[in-house]
This record gives sequence, structure tokens and C-alpha cells, in this order.
Amino acid sequence: MSGGYTVGVIGAGAIGQTVAALLAVEPWCSRLLVTSRTAEAAHGLVTDLEDARQLTAGARAFTAARADMGDADALVICPRATFTNTRTADVRMAGLAANAPVIAEWAHTLTGYPGTVVMVTNPVDVLARYFAELSRARRVFGIGSATDTARYRLALAQHHAVPVETVDGYVIGEHGDGAVICASSTTINGRSATVPLDIVTAELRDRPRRINTGIGRVRNGPSAAVVSALRKLLAVEDGTDVLSVNRDGVWLGIRLQITDGQPTVTPLNLNERETAQFTAARTKLGAAYRIINPEGAPSCR
Repeated sequence: MSGGYTVGVIGAGAIGQTVAALLAVEPWCSRLLVTSRTAEAAHGLVTDLEDARQLTAGARAFTAARADMGDADALVICPRATFTNTRTADVRMAGLAANAPVIAEWAHTLTGYPGTVVMVTNPVDVLARYFAELSRARRVFGIGSATDTARYRLALAQHHAVPVETVDGYVIGEHGDGAVICASSTTINGRSATVPLDIVTAELRDRPRRINTGIGRVRNGPSAAVVSALRKLLAVEDGTDVLSVNRDGVWLGIRLQITDGQPTVTPLNLNERETAQFTAARTKLGAAYRIINPEGAPSCR
């Protein structure tokens, strides 16, 4: 299908606003459905998109009731519960207790949803699994490692003073402190690259902090990753992506080849260090999942 897709955006915060604005000018997206925690936020975003459409002739945007979101061909799930994040480590995991009930409510509303779901709400790997298992939707993908991969390539390109297009390398595992930089398989211009792990690890950690300090919240990078993933998952184009999917019961970022909208896992060759880190990320994400119960509340232990 080359056009005419309807995409639902759940959440009208920083990510929801940016995703909607990017989708509105994609030629294959003809309609946007927007819902948020407050009707005021959803109406405000739709009104803003309507204004933009007069100049860009993009997708038409509509506010939608919760029950109507199941009519979309694809959903972008990006609500954020109200909470104060004071962590300096495992920052994304701090949202688990607050965001899980929100995701659970949406999963129950969208039970059996047949379309494509892209989860953005953090901790994204855990909540992608949570939504998939509660809703029984079959095509649920988490965004996170794609953004990490983009940041990694940019950091390495800047370090070596080469065009970013010449860098081929991936970040997999957890979108968070358990991210695995696949340095051993990284290439520049097709040749094995020297990767200063301390420098690129620090840049991957510090980059979101600089964005948050400067503009309040990360938005453009993850939103662009959402749109890039949807192009492939809706069969607009083929390509490689790094998305969180089910690998033997635990959801974590992995490289996928997506052809005609169908993803195929294409594992990377990992060295001993990377294998150990990937195993640790898997263990960590499995443990995090076990602290939420089927209704979304933290389990008492």
C-alpha cells in the first residue's frame, strides 16, 4: 500500500506532538487520530496540526475516543504518567511503576488489536512486552535501540571525522543502562572500525541529558525513529532497523531486516564482552517485568 494509512497517536506530550507533526507530512499517512489524557491536550494538538495542514497539505488530524483507536492501521503509544524522575542512573526504568498502569489500561482497551503497534513510553522494552502480553496484539515493537543506534553512529562519525553514512554499527539490548554497543562488528566504509568505547558510551549517556537540560525533554530523535520504523513496518519501504521484540520471552532491542512489512531477526556476531552484556540486559529486563502484575500495579514483594 503506497498511501492512505491511518495512524493513531496515543499521548499528546512532547513525543506525541513531534510524532504527529512528522507523520502529518508523510505521503503515505492520510489520517491521524489523536487522543490524550485530557481532551484539551488532544484538541489543542489537532488544532495546531490543522493550521499546519493549510500550508503543507498533509494528513488530516482528528481527535478520537479511546475506543476508536482500534480503527487505526498503526498505533504510536507514547503517554507518560505524571511523576518526578529523580534518578541519575537507570533513568528510563524509573517510569515503570507510574507508566505500567497507563499501558495496562490501553492494552485492555485494545485487546486483539490487529495492526502495528510502536511503543515509545519508557521503560520501552518492558512496556512493549507488557502491552503485547495483555492485549494479545501480535505486531508490537519498542522504539529505543533505534535511537541509541543513531546516536552511536553519529558519535563515532564525529570522533573519526567521517560522514555518518559511512558508519555501520548497532546498539542492541536494553534502551537504558543495559545498552550493548556492538563495537566488534562496527565498520566505517566497510572496514573494521576502531571504537573508543569510553568516549561513545559517555556520549550516549550524556546526549539525552544535554537535550533535557536545553529543551526540557527528548523528542525529535525518538520521533524520527518512530516514523522510520513505521515506513518499514507498513511496507512503504524495506530496510534494517533495531527494535525491541520478543526473543525467547524477553523483549529487547535486536537488529531486524524488514521486507514487505515483515520483520526477520538478523543477529549480530557478538564478542565475549558483548555477549555477556546482552545476557545481563536480558536478565535485567526479565526481572523488571516480574515486578508488575497483570493489572499494571507494582507487585508487593
